[in-house]
Amino acid sequence: MADSVAIEAKGVSKRYTLGRREAYGSLRESLSRFVRSAFKPTAKGEGADTLWALKDVNFDIKERQAVGLIGRNGAGKSTLLKILSRITDPTEGQVLINGRVGSLLEVGTGFHPELSGRDNIYLNGALLGMKRNEIRRKFDEIVAFAEIDRFLDTSVKFYSSGMYMRLAFAVAAHLDPEILLVDEVLAVGDAAFQKKCLGKMSGVAQSGRTVVFVSHNLGAINALCTSAIWIDKGSIREQGAAQTVVQHYIESVREGFIVGGAKPDDKLIVDRVLLKNAAGEVTTTFRGDEPLFVEVHYTARVKIPNPHFMVSIMGPYGEVCTASMTFDSLTPHAIEGSGTVGCRFWPPLLLPQTYTVFIGARGGDGTSMLMASKYDAAFFTVVGLMNEYGMDAPGADAQATYTNGLVVPYEWQMPDGSVRKPRHFARAR
Repeated sequence: MADSVAIEAKGVSKRYTLGRREAYGSLRESLSRFVRSAFKPTAKGEGADTLWALKDVNFDIKERQAVGLIGRNGAGKSTLLKILSRITDPTEGQVLINGRVGSLLEVGTGFHPELSGRDNIYLNGALLGMKRNEIRRKFDEIVAFAEIDRFLDTSVKFYSSGMYMRLAFAVAAHLDPEILLVDEVLAVGDAAFQKKCLGKMSGVAQSGRTVVFVSHNLGAINALCTSAIWIDKGSIREQGAAQTVVQHYIESVREGFIVGGAKPDDKLIVDRVLLKNAAGEVTTTFRGDEPLFVEVHYTARVKIPNPHFMVSIMGPYGEVCTASMTFDSLTPHAIEGSGTVGCRFWPPLLLPQTYTVFIGARGGDGTSMLMASKYDAAFFTVVGLMNEYGMDAPGADAQATYTNGLVVPYEWQMPDGSVRKPRHFARAR
């Protein structure tokens, strides 16, 4: 029996007026807008202050399907999730949803800052439509996942952003919504927590519930989702099998990644990131045993002495490897204005997967942040079958998709005491 449709979008468009704060639908605000629109003629044209975040979006998502939403910053992904979660209404079109929805779109959404973590679990669960007995049954599991036992009866206004994140995700993921909507909020957690959340989401998807996941971690999209929707400038550019859509999205980036997203108080701005192969060519496709050069183009708004740059390669389940000037004590004397810094990685072997590049920067003391960390600065794909790298055992290609992607030189000691080295490390540096 074919699965029923869990979510259907019909001609969904969302228009914003720049400079005007979006009202999220109280009864008074809705009536006020209705009255104003009744006496104001509809303009056919679009002024300079009009922005269409979404335009004529159509799709359907089946029950028990895990779908990834991908696209660059500002493409309309988060706006679409807010419409699906009923936080805001579309300007045109409609969304039909069959099932109870749980959403995690922003840290602490639905939490009351004056209430304790314990009380907020019950409050947030109630907002998701859960019965008190249902919340009580899941309570211990939620607390254990969030790792906030010591602070359970502390007001959440005293929580760090990481504690907020852990509790918010734990509530949304454990209270059994039939449809789970997750935005790229996992980026605020550390690598261990991100891996834990991705593992939980994988379990949610495999349990037969519908998951819609927005992420710039394309490896995670490939690992968790069976299908993907690529949104570009408010419209759907492609939808289909996750690996196919992700690969086409990666191939669309030819001349480097425009990063942007700087905050007013950032001392350093990452403008652009180029990925280059051993021949110095800009590309997003690599072999697993060749060097990867990450070239970061930046603008320093002020003179910064001894900045500490960090570049990490992120796999589907977290960090694969990191280069950090804080570890190395190798920093530029000072930077000011426009410039570039680069890092060349010689991985022993990156398995065929999709990877994301993380970029961060700290001040000369190694602790103060110069900018907001860029979790989606760039992405690339490692290609090839496992037998090309000397791994031709049955199941090797399938096993590669369930790891974090990095294989370092190793050897086995057998029960008879002999030591055997895998032949794929015969070329290892």
